[in-house]
Amino acid sequence: MQSNAYDHRRNAVAKLTYDKQLRALLVIDPYNDFISEGGKIWPRIKAVAEANNCVPHMLEVLNAARKAKLRVVYTMHHRYRPGDYETWKYVAPIQRAAWQRKAFEYGTWGGEFRAEFVPAPGEIVGQEHWCSSGFANTDLDLQLKKHGIHRLIVIGLIAHTCIEATVRYAAELGYEVTVVKDATADYSDEMMHAALDINLPNYASAIVSTEEIVASISTLADFDARVEHTDFRASAGQE
Repeated sequence: MQSNAYDHRRNAVAKLTYDKQLRALLVIDPYNDFISEGGKIWPRIKAVAEANNCVPHMLEVLNAARKAKLRVVYTMHHRYRPGDYETWKYVAPIQRAAWQRKAFEYGTWGGEFRAEFVPAPGEIVGQEHWCSSGFANTDLDLQLKKHGIHRLIVIGLIAHTCIEATVRYAAELGYEVTVVKDATADYSDEMMHAALDINLPNYASAIVSTEEIVASISTLADFDARVEHTDFRASAGQE
C-alpha cells in the first residue's frame, strides 16, 4: 500500500511539473518611465496605479512565480534612440507620442527596468516591440514555443495598449492567457474599464486578482516542497 501511494504521488508530481513547464509569467514593460516616481509616464498613470496597488501587486506575482519556479518572460517596449522614426513614412499615433516624449530612452534611467523587476539569471527577455503587441515583429512567440510554453499569466503596463494588444495576439496564436487585473494600470478608470471589462474578456481565458493568482501559484510551490520532503524521506528509508 505504501509503495502504491508513493508511486501515485510521484505520478502526480510528474503531471504537475509538466503543467508548470507549459505555463509562464509574462511581464510587460516594467520600465522606470512607467512605474517609478520620476518616470516620464508615471504621472499619467499614478492615480490608477496607486488606487489598485499595481506595482506592489506586480512584484507579488513575480515573487510568487519565482518561488514556484515558473518560467518568467519579459516583453519590453522599444527604447527610444536618436534617429528613430525620422525616416518612416507612416508613424502610428502611439509611436509618435513615444517619439515626442522620448519614452524609455536608451541609456537613461527611464529606459531601465525598475530595480525590483530586473530579470534574474535564466529569465527570458524578448526582443523589444515597436508598437504595442509583445509578439509583433519580435521573437516572443519563438521563445515561448522553444521553451514549450502554452499558457501565460500576464502583468504589466498599460492595460488598453500593450497588455490588450499582447493578449489579443496571444489568443490569435493559440495561447491560453490569464490577466491579473490589479497588476496593471492605465491613464484613467475609463480606459481600465474598457480594457478589463469590455475588450479583454473576449481574448483572455481568465481575468483574476493578484490574491487569486498568487494563491494558485503558491499551491504549486507548496506541493513541490511537500513532494521533495517525501522523496527525501523515501530515499533515506531506502538507504
